[in-house]
Amino acid sequence: MRGVRRLRVSSLAAAFAAIVATACSDPPDPQLFAVPADATDTPRADCLHRNPEKNAWFGDLHVHTALSSDAWNYDVEVRPRDAYGFAFGEAVGLPPKDADGAPTRQVRIDRPLDFAAMTDHAEFLGEQRLCTDPDSSVYDVELCREMRASTAPSDSPLGLQIMLPFPGRDDEVCGEDGARCDEARLAAWHETIAAAEEWNDTSAGCQRTTFIAYEYSSHRLGSNLHRNVIFKNRIVPKRPVSYVDTTREWELWEMLRDTCRESGTGCDVLAIPHNSNISNGRMFAIDYPGADGREEQVARAMLRASMEPIFEVMQHKGDSECRPDMEGILGSDDALCAFEKFENITFQRFGDEPPGLCYDGWGADAMPHLGPDCLSHRSYARYALIEGLAERERLGVNPFQFGLMASTDTHNGLAGGVEERSYPGHLGIADDTLAKRAHPEPGVMGNAANGPGGLVGVWAEENSRDAIFAAMQRREVFGTSGPRIRPRFYAGVDLPEDLCAAPDRVAVAEARGVPMGGELAAADGALRFAVWATRDVGTEAAPGNLLQRIQIIKGWVDADGGLHQDVIDVAGGPNAAAVDAACQPQGPGADALCAVWQDPDYDAARDAVYYARVVENPSCRYTAWQCRALPEAERPAGCGDPNVPELIQERAWTSPIWISTAL
Repeated sequence: MRGVRRLRVSSLAAAFAAIVATACSDPPDPQLFAVPADATDTPRADCLHRNPEKNAWFGDLHVHTALSSDAWNYDVEVRPRDAYGFAFGEAVGLPPKDADGAPTRQVRIDRPLDFAAMTDHAEFLGEQRLCTDPDSSVYDVELCREMRASTAPSDSPLGLQIMLPFPGRDDEVCGEDGARCDEARLAAWHETIAAAEEWNDTSAGCQRTTFIAYEYSSHRLGSNLHRNVIFKNRIVPKRPVSYVDTTREWELWEMLRDTCRESGTGCDVLAIPHNSNISNGRMFAIDYPGADGREEQVARAMLRASMEPIFEVMQHKGDSECRPDMEGILGSDDALCAFEKFENITFQRFGDEPPGLCYDGWGADAMPHLGPDCLSHRSYARYALIEGLAERERLGVNPFQFGLMASTDTHNGLAGGVEERSYPGHLGIADDTLAKRAHPEPGVMGNAANGPGGLVGVWAEENSRDAIFAAMQRREVFGTSGPRIRPRFYAGVDLPEDLCAAPDRVAVAEARGVPMGGELAAADGALRFAVWATRDVGTEAAPGNLLQRIQIIKGWVDADGGLHQDVIDVAGGPNAAAVDAACQPQGPGADALCAVWQDPDYDAARDAVYYARVVENPSCRYTAWQCRALPEAERPAGCGDPNVPELIQERAWTSPIWISTAL
């Protein structure tokens, strides 16, 4: 296990200065994270309702509860069991608290989810448990007092550790051998497991599916490199792997492979990266630190592609699909890439600073995000998908062959709580009022840069762990920005041009093409794509919106290494839809759209990647819904701020289909 180091820092600047005083310790013993020898899965009945053509199931695989210190710090007391209750229809209480310490807000999801996972931070599960328990023997030590007094991750002594290249634990809290924190971490992990097992429906009804999970939260040198780790079943390791245990993402993949996937126990796992938009280009960097030569690079790329088959393109910290007018990207303009750009408000740029420094707005102690420019194209999923084609040409392996999904990253335990009108915030008392949620000040936690996040959808035969996990592994997943839009996407040489009119269109598409997430061998012929989607009808209290268009996004690399994108409207298109002063939609749109599109520039000698984007008519953003619901004189200062868009176009993204000359 890593050596215990007492590292006391009062600011991010001091934290980076303290790096010189730290040293890299030996890596942890993998056996500490191995699956117990007697682990077994939970028996379940066969699902009564199974559809071989697959149904769309909706879930949330990124949810924090009071086990995460950056949720507890904001007075959130929702624990894993409560959060599953919310996901599947029960009410939970949120702060602020009354004089007796009881939550004053009661919230309930508008529509229960089909599946969910609680992904509390693996980092500091033990410290969090010890420091918040008044009966703990270390409750009054300095680190615990500082942690409880902090009002944001930036000023918490725990939060600073995940930015250091060599994080440590506090010996006064954890003990010289770390055993005290390890014991408390196990208790938190067992609580997570127990809650998932309690809520997972193993009856033939298959009404609810849960996954045992956690978040690996590397914010190394100020760059977001977080991953959610999702296990297939009840056979899981003894404890979660945290950034304090191992500081590089490939070491995480190796540990998950060795201690779970290849353990011979029935354990299986995948990791889901998120928020590449604030990774300073590091999430999709084309580098292989520590890999000695091409052979080791190939192995690293294969491991990444295997361990990370899907990517979280949308959550409460914004959209990571793309940016308008991205430097280094050739081809179509794409104004719709301006959607939910968290980084526009959260990060301030200073023109007189050297290239590559991007500052956040945390006052006098603001520190640079060390590394590549925060506006690097390698911070966005679309361009990673395109660069993956070049890596496949170079290595024979595509490390960025991932599907697209979405989730919330709520820190209120509100799995799937994405309805814009009633969105209560995601961060306890940090955004418990509209005045806080609508405020655009950079660096303020829970401000107007944040949003409700999205949902993950999967196409699976039934609502069970096996079926949903298999869909994620084969990348037959999609993400939405919140609405329950249902998109399907197929590609094939000689798919029928009249497929949209076929009563058996799914059967024909399955027989003559590949679905989203699939790979198709390049071949002569007419390469066609079939894509269709139905809108979310919503609820009586919150009706859904009409669809405006379906687009196909194509990416490829030219002979000189240039990265190209093309954005094509294939169904619907720009229209006169609008929103009135009361946020009510006006104008034309569609309940469903379908198209069969043939790529006129298809070249069977060139690899390419395609995915579909389904776009709704304009609607009010949550800030506009909630501001406009108040009399003008009662609206808080942030309402109407020009830096915060009033209107958005909700959407869904399918996973890509790859056309490969190597198959």
